[in-house]
Amino acid sequence: MVRTYLVRGMLVGLIAGLLAFAFARTFGETLVERAIAFETQINEQQAKVHGSMVEPVAHELVSRRMQAGLGLFTGGVVYCVAFGGLFALVFAVANGRMGRLDARGVSALLAAAGFVAGYLVPSLKYPASPPAVGQAETIGYRTALFFVMLLISIVAAIGAAMLRERLVGKYGGWTAALTALGAYLVVVAVAQLLLPVIDEVPEQFPASLLWQFRIASLGTQAVMWATIGLGFGWLTGRAAMTHSRAARDAHLASILPR
Repeated sequence: MVRTYLVRGMLVGLIAGLLAFAFARTFGETLVERAIAFETQINEQQAKVHGSMVEPVAHELVSRRMQAGLGLFTGGVVYCVAFGGLFALVFAVANGRMGRLDARGVSALLAAAGFVAGYLVPSLKYPASPPAVGQAETIGYRTALFFVMLLISIVAAIGAAMLRERLVGKYGGWTAALTALGAYLVVVAVAQLLLPVIDEVPEQFPASLLWQFRIASLGTQAVMWATIGLGFGWLTGRAAMTHSRAARDAHLASILPR
């Protein structure tokens, strides 16, 4: 069964990768081009102020056209397929342990939790930024901080799920869920308060461009998680209904007179 879930999750992840690529290509790449143009303009202005020549751009190992096309496609698809497989493994553990929810409900709930804990919460502290935002020498530091926040959020979400499972028998599903949610929010709130603040947005950078880029990044993640959650739930629910119908028909055939 786990193998079936894994194959199904990777297949849904592939579809999610194609849709996420289409979304990012349509709504995100134009904003990246505008950010690059802004960065070039700022460099030229600074060179004029200091009376120096603009330093020539080093030869790119991967062209901008390749990055926006095949690179974005390959990276996005591989990323989504991997997450589809991980999602299937989590579903295999969670299915049957979430009250009366069927496969579709469990899948949708896990996808919503993955989107919130795996992207939304970390991005509230360290949101996505286009080119020209952030200093080149701090990119490693900023990336490390984002992954620290991501790890804290995921571990807190797993802990909250385990806490709910422990409390549900004694206090009921509603109270257990609210208590677990409250514990998760406390942990991530404390983490966001303690982790360093990163503010490297240039004063001249257009606020509307920054906002649109971050909305596009959020939209790409939402497309991925929605496709995985709804697609996996639909396939699994359909397979369960088919299996149930076959079992029922076999049972009727065994008791009816021939």
